Amino acid sequence: MKNLQIIKMLGVSALILAISSCSLDPVIHSQVTNYPIMSLKGDATIFVPLGGTYNDPGIVATENGAPIPFTSTGAGKYRNGKTLDLNVADEYVQTYKAVNKDGFARTIDRKVIVYKNGDLVNSIEGVYLSTTRRNGSLLPASQGSSVDQKYVYVWKNSNGTYGVSDAFGGWYDIGRKIGVTSATRGGTIAGNIPTNTFTFPGNPLTNVYFGGVAAITGLTVAPASKQLTLSCSWDAGPYTFVSTLTQFQP
Repeated sequence: MKNLQIIKMLGVSALILAISSCSLDPVIHSQVTNYPIMSLKGDATIFVPLGGTYNDPGIVATENGAPIPFTSTGAGKYRNGKTLDLNVADEYVQTYKAVNKDGFARTIDRKVIVYKNGDLVNSIEGVYLSTTRRNGSLLPASQGSSVDQKYVYVWKNSNGTYGVSDAFGGWYDIGRKIGVTSATRGGTIAGNIPTNTFTFPGNPLTNVYFGGVAAITGLTVAPASKQLTLSCSWDAGPYTFVSTLTQFQP
């Protein structure tokens, strides 16, 4: 009987020892994932004539050295297009996306500019480098650059008027690199190009990022120098922006 009791006691002791030896710390399983590696084929910025053909160079997408599939989407920056439309002049962002086997995604972007350059006698459409002064001064170098900014766009609307991508000449959007919400979009120009007689039916304008009310106040066309001079006032400062737009030839 005593032997039986001793065996029972040894059994209980072994059980207690086994339980006490179990760790309550979580078990961590490590797993290595190879994120997609992506690079553009061709140029980071591609110009396509309005109504032309875009031959997408594509990208190289790999996972651990092996090619993987990718998708591509496009969106217009200034005219709110949801796809890359070769019949609508605008600056488009083409976004490529690749997903690895564990579901981790990466993206890379290309800029596609659909454009038409007018002769500045019959049409002021075009891609322009913008040098902008606010209340007579250039943007301080410590804040960015307001000289030869790439790019401000003018397109022709279906009713014969013209649209401008940013009535501030890219001061905040391009110069200070704040982004498209800081561009004053919606500017409209109507009138006679040879006589430099214009009206601005799009006024008043709103800046989404900062607020306030803006208005295009003047436009002068100089065909010989391939330049436009665009003026816009804004009550937030108040500020006056004067942009020298020089037509860019891709």
